[in-house]
Amino acid sequence: MRPLRFGVEIFPYHSPLHNPTLQFEEDIDLAVHLDRLGFDEMWFGEHHSTGWETIASPELMAVAVAERTKHIKIGLGVTSIPYHHPFMLADRIIQLDHITRGRVIWGMGTGSVAQDASMLGLDTRELRRMSEEGVEAIARLLEYGDPVTRKTDWFVMNEAALQLRPYSRDLDIRVAGMISPSGPRLAGRHGHGLFQFAAMGEGVLSNTWNVWEETAQEYGQVASRDRWSLLHHIYIAETEEQAREDVKWNLRGVFESLQSTTPLIRGDVPSDHDGLVDELNNLMVIGTPEMAIERLETLQRQSGGVGTVIIGNLEAAEPEKVKKSFELFARHVMPHFNGQKDLRLQAVARKEAFGENASRLAEAQANAAAEYEAHKAVRDIKV
Repeated sequence: MRPLRFGVEIFPYHSPLHNPTLQFEEDIDLAVHLDRLGFDEMWFGEHHSTGWETIASPELMAVAVAERTKHIKIGLGVTSIPYHHPFMLADRIIQLDHITRGRVIWGMGTGSVAQDASMLGLDTRELRRMSEEGVEAIARLLEYGDPVTRKTDWFVMNEAALQLRPYSRDLDIRVAGMISPSGPRLAGRHGHGLFQFAAMGEGVLSNTWNVWEETAQEYGQVASRDRWSLLHHIYIAETEEQAREDVKWNLRGVFESLQSTTPLIRGDVPSDHDGLVDELNNLMVIGTPEMAIERLETLQRQSGGVGTVIIGNLEAAEPEKVKKSFELFARHVMPHFNGQKDLRLQAVARKEAFGENASRLAEAQANAAAEYEAHKAVRDIKV
């Protein structure tokens, strides 16, 4: 299986009971922490309502994070295409790519919160169509061919042309997808990568790949597993009991907010904490590094292999405990999937295989030391 990359998504799930200024600072501080730990990507969502998901502009977060980090790529996860004029979006993201020196990954989607669309006077039934129109217009702009003219019921372009190329040779664009085939179809049509949310269950991931690959072939594009990002919520501690205790801090609040917009549990919701964790662990991981490894192995098997796993930051535990969770992940889970662990274990095995040579080397070193001492003794006598 190909080595995995790892990232983190901050939607965010900011409790409305806490100071928003400090919450934004904690988000940026977490990004710096993840950069030090060696995570590959950091993603920020775009939302405009609910009181919990308070990042309205992932671009602003990206600029702040780029100033304080060295290596980590910064994902816009995802830009709600129907909420913006496509030309203005493309123009801004290209500027952002220059400011970050090519560290931008541009996620594109329809927008996931109905209240956001409603406040903008948009019919949620039209969001998919609008998103497809916007993505197509942006793709034409990024071809840098003839000026682009488009007239729809929500935007107009009149001989539009971008004045800058990206800092990167090509912008890394990922289309958001869930269970329906619309996301992988759109990604395949334009040769974009895929950022998949809500992915669990036999057949879901393999079907996504099949739709993406077939559509890409139809349009003369290439679907690459290396550009397939898969979201999964994970919180880990030294023991499962500790992880369950940690998330008492905010899990119920996060769950109730999510349940009102994107139902996670169908039917009766457990009223007790452990019952809720048991139910949610069918969809995410609240537990130990070993549990995270087992779940990721399952996802890799079901998908046939993805390029990046994006850990959804639940924000169900206190910020310092969340940082500790990601440190445990970096120490114990990442090496299992990025190839580092296997190589080191192979090196250990080779050392044991060459045990006889090691014994001979030790004997030679001991003989050399004895000869030196003997020579030194003779020299001291002569003096």
